[in-house]
Amino acid sequence: MINPAVDDLAQQVNVKRACELLGRPRGSHYRAKRPRMHGPAPKRPTPPNALAADEQTQVLGVLTSERFCDKSVAQTWATLLDEGTYLCSMSTMHRLLRACDAAGERRRQATHPAKKKPELLATGPGQVWSWDITKLRGPCRGIWFQLYVVLDIFSRYVVAWTVQTVEDSEIAKTMLEEAMGVHGIPEAVHADRGTSMTSKPVAQLLLDLGVDRSHSRPRVSNDNPFSEAAFKTLKYAPVFPEAFGSLTDARAFCEAFFGYYNHEHRHSGIGLHTPASVHHGTASEIRAYRQATLDAAHAAHPERFGNRRPQAPALPKAAWINQPSPEALIQTA
Repeated sequence: MINPAVDDLAQQVNVKRACELLGRPRGSHYRAKRPRMHGPAPKRPTPPNALAADEQTQVLGVLTSERFCDKSVAQTWATLLDEGTYLCSMSTMHRLLRACDAAGERRRQATHPAKKKPELLATGPGQVWSWDITKLRGPCRGIWFQLYVVLDIFSRYVVAWTVQTVEDSEIAKTMLEEAMGVHGIPEAVHADRGTSMTSKPVAQLLLDLGVDRSHSRPRVSNDNPFSEAAFKTLKYAPVFPEAFGSLTDARAFCEAFFGYYNHEHRHSGIGLHTPASVHHGTASEIRAYRQATLDAAHAAHPERFGNRRPQAPALPKAAWINQPSPEALIQTA
């Protein structure tokens, strides 16, 4: 209804001004006067300089011939040009090949099968260890110390650590060997794909001791969550310095920190117990003592707890690296 009004007013002023006065978007006015046609779009006319059908057949025959079928369009075009033959442009050759579904990479391509997602389960201490290496800033620019840390994924107990000036597979092997001498041999050891983690000395040690090796997928930090979380606890601690003055300072700090971490830090992932308590089997007794304290508090002032009796945080029954979905567990059962 408004289009005739716009047309009438446009006889006095231009269409733009008429649309502004009547509040009509100019694009809507033009679209209404020329409604879109439904159905397939009209076929694009053939350019006057296009190759004839027999010429297209000739070009395709050359491109797919035994001589040129394994060569790129650029190689074919240049070879023919050197021989004094010009069929068409390279873009036209590409267009003809695409029309026949003959375009694309024809060379053999490197294929890399997807790495298997590690799935590890620990139902008690001493079953699965996780280890990693992180850098500690030294006294000057470009100087870094290497902190090696091995922890038990069930108890979060740091079973071994060392600070060195370099990352070396022999240092890692010695650290793991000494830790197993003190805490026993685990069933599996998990790490990422660093050079020390995948080195022959470490692999041979685990093989000789019958320990399963597990590695994270490339560029997937979530495959090593326990070590990454421990490093975050270390580096986000208020007492963590911006830099260490010497290797001795770094070792002294780590000795104090890991002593605190193992024996004083209440870890949220293990029912707010210390890693040492879970690792050495005293967590159940401590939880019972906590529950008795909560029961006494409830008995003294039940009105403070509403309708719920206070419960001490439960101890975890398992620790997973990449826990499978319930559907996957049902399929493998």
